This record gives sequence, structure tokens and C-alpha cells, in this order.
Amino acid sequence: MRALELKVPPPLAALLVGIAMWAAARQLPVVPLTGQWRFAIAGACAVFGVIVALLGVWAFRRARTTVNPVTPEKASSVVTGGIFSCTRNPMYLGLTAVLVGWAVWLSVPWVFLGPVALMLFLTRFQIIPEERVMTSKFGRDFDEYRRRVRRWL
Repeated sequence: MRALELKVPPPLAALLVGIAMWAAARQLPVVPLTGQWRFAIAGACAVFGVIVALLGVWAFRRARTTVNPVTPEKASSVVTGGIFSCTRNPMYLGLTAVLVGWAVWLSVPWVFLGPVALMLFLTRFQIIPEERVMTSKFGRDFDEYRRRVRRWL
């Protein structure tokens, strides 16, 4: 029996988690963090996330394979170079890093559960089904890549 697979685009999932984090932050106590530090740390996380995600998109475009995470069966190759030599999921890592920046900006410790929730959700409902498709489509090439490179970092 196949596991339940949700077809929620990861950027939409990240946006919904970000909104939930904001709503929770309005109800929970804030940890005082000066504006400069808060801005610097949040900004660094967000910039890192955007760069990592864009490097992933760029690598997919260069390989002329699909960037659409909802249709992994349309992948035409296993991309292993560039940012994909460090992480198998740079776009998802990037979304998560942006949410970490958002959590820093909100300055509420409990909202750090948001990026964790996104990671768990993406792993269960996006990454594992993608890996199943990639294994069935590319076999040994994908298995070797999966053994060499971690799922997140």
C-alpha cells in the first residue's frame, strides 16, 4: 500500500507555516532582541535561503529538467552538481532557512517549531514520494547519489 501523498506545492506549504508562525507570535511572549541583531540574523538566514533555493533552480534549468516539485515523474535527469553536491533538496532547504529567518524576526522561541514542522511535512509528503519516483525512474544512478549526498545538509 502506498503512503498518503499530498500534492501541496512546497512554497505554499512554507507560506502557510509562515502565516501560522506570525499568528502564534501575536499570542506568545517575545524575547527581547535588539533591532540590529534581529535584522542581521533574520536577514542572513533569509538571504542564505534564497541563494540556496535559486542555486537549486539554476542547476535544474541548466540540466533542462523539471523544477516543478509536484511532478517529479517529469524529471529528465538526476542533477548531482553544484549545490546538489551538498544537499539533495536545496529548494526545500532554502524555504526552511527563510522560515528560520522569519522565526528570528518574530523573536518568539515557540515559532521555531514552524521550520521544524515544515521540514517534517516536506520530508514525509514531498521528499519521500519524490525519492520513490526518482529511484524507480533512475535506479542505480539515483541510489548512488542518495548514498553520497544527505537529504538536507
